[in-house]
Amino acid sequence: MNIWDRMTKVFRTVFQDETIVLNPSTTSDDVEGWDSLSYINLIIAIEIEFGIEFKQKEIQSFANVGELEKRIEEKCAKNL
Repeated sequence: MNIWDRMTKVFRTVFQDETIVLNPSTTSDDVEGWDSLSYINLIIAIEIEFGIEFKQKEIQSFANVGELEKRIEEKCAKNL
């Protein structure tokens, strides 16, 4: 399973919506129920799924799902 598939699984679980389809430009405006609390839940779920940790500064800097995916990829590569 690649990063996008795993991210999609996490998003669908956190937002309880099996119809979510992610692309690099997806933002909070594109996902129903995405608010500040669900964002924290999403970040925690992603950290658990990928075995990584984000710094506070990183969490606040993601403009879209593409940037999040890129950072996940970078962090996973460092863990190899």
